[in-house]
Amino acid sequence: MKFLIIQTAFIGDVILATAVLEKLHAHYTDAKIDFLVQKGNESLLTGHPFLHAVIVFDKKQSKLQSLWKLIARIRKQRYDVVVNLHRFLSSGIITVMSGAQKTIGFDKNPMSRLFSMRIRHDISISGTLHEVQRNLLLITALTDENLNVRPRLYPSIEAFEKVRISEEYICIAPASIWHTKQWPAAKWIELIDVLEDRFLVILLGSRQDKELCSEIKEKASPTRVKILSGELSLLESAALMAGARMNFVNDSAPMHLASAVNAPVTAVFCSTVPAFGFGPLSDKSFTVETKHELDCRPCGLHGHRACPRGHFRCTEIDVRIVTGDL
Repeated sequence: MKFLIIQTAFIGDVILATAVLEKLHAHYTDAKIDFLVQKGNESLLTGHPFLHAVIVFDKKQSKLQSLWKLIARIRKQRYDVVVNLHRFLSSGIITVMSGAQKTIGFDKNPMSRLFSMRIRHDISISGTLHEVQRNLLLITALTDENLNVRPRLYPSIEAFEKVRISEEYICIAPASIWHTKQWPAAKWIELIDVLEDRFLVILLGSRQDKELCSEIKEKASPTRVKILSGELSLLESAALMAGARMNFVNDSAPMHLASAVNAPVTAVFCSTVPAFGFGPLSDKSFTVETKHELDCRPCGLHGHRACPRGHFRCTEIDVRIVTGDL
C-alpha cells in the first residue's frame, strides 16, 4: 500500500496531522507513507521513522507552475490512497488529479464532491471533537473507530543533546501570528516577575519574535532569562520543551509542539476558545481564559490583527491563575 497525506497549512496543522500518520502506520506497518507539506514546514518531519518521503509544495514561487509540477510528480507515485486534511482549493486539485485509487478529504474542500469519500468537518464552540479527532475520522473506514491517537514528533538524539540543560527551567513562547491570540508582552513580563528567579526562563519563537522576546527580557525583573528565539529548529524547540518544568504558550504552534512530545503545557486563550478543538493534548496540560463574559469572544477561528472592539479584554487573565501551582 502507498499512502499520501496532504496538509499544506500552518505548522500547527501539520503537527496535528501526524496522528493520522501514527494510526496508518499502526494498521499498515509495511505501507509506504508520504507526507505533503508547504515549504518551510518540512523540518518538522525530519527523521520521522514512519515516513517514506516528505514532499514539499512551494506556494510562494510561481504557484500555478509549481502546482502542475507537483501533480505530475505525485501521479508518477501511483498512490493507493490520498488522505487530504487541507480544506482549500489547491490541495483539492492535487487530490483529484493524483490518480490515486481512493481519495479522502473534508467536505469543506471545494473539490470534495470529486473525492471517493468526503467527511464532514465541523468547527463550532458547541463541538465535542478535537481537530486531531476530526482528522482521524477521515481514516476510520481504513483503520478503526478509535479517535484517541495523539500527534507525535521525533526530535533526534542530537536535538535532545543540543538543548540539554542541567538546571530546572520553564519555556515561554510569547508570540503568535495572529495578534489577538497573543497574550500581551506586559502579561508575560508580569508572569516572569511572579516566578522570582525560581527557574531559568527560556523565551522561544522564530527569528521574527526576537524583538518581542528582547522587550520581555529587558523589562522583566528576574535576571535568569535566556532568549533562544530564532536559535533552534522546530524539533530542537520541541526537545527543549520536553524537558521543561512547564511550557507557557498562546493558542499557537508551540502549544502543538508541546503536545507532540507530551511536554507539560499551559495554554493561554485570548480571542479564541478551546472549544474550537485546538487545545493542548499532553498528559499535563492546562488551558486558561479570561473570566469576563464577552459577547465578542470568540471573534473568529484564527483571531485578528487587532481587537475588533478595541478593548482587548479577552487578555485580562490573572497571572497567578496562569502559573497555577508552579
